[in-house]
Amino acid sequence: MNVEGFRSYCLAKKGVTEEFPFDESTLVFKVMGKMFALADVDDFTAINLKVDPETGVELRERYAFVKPAFHMNKKHWMTVVLDGEAPERLVLGWIDESYSLVVKKLTKSQKLALEAL
Repeated sequence: MNVEGFRSYCLAKKGVTEEFPFDESTLVFKVMGKMFALADVDDFTAINLKVDPETGVELRERYAFVKPAFHMNKKHWMTVVLDGEAPERLVLGWIDESYSLVVKKLTKSQKLALEAL
C-alpha cells in the first residue's frame, strides 16, 4: 500500500475529510470531524488507526507489525507498520473497522447528517 492508495481508500468512505491539523506531513482523515486514521505522508511507513481496546491487545500479540500507537492513546489506537509484512486486505479491513468505530460513537444528529450525505 502506498500513500495515494491509502488516501483514496479513506476518502471513498462517506463523510470523510482530510486535513493536516498537527503539521505539514501528518495527514489526518476524519468522519464528521472525528479522527479515524492518520499517517505521515513524507515517511509513509506506518498508519495509525482507531481500534477497540480488546481487539488492539489481541492484534499486538498476534502480529509483529501492529504496535501501540505512537503519540496517541495506546488503548484506543494502534500503529500498523507498512513494511511489506501486513497483507493489504487485512490493513484495508482495519481501516474499515476504524471508520466504523468512530461512526458508532457519533451523536444522533451527526449520524443523521452522515446518512444524508
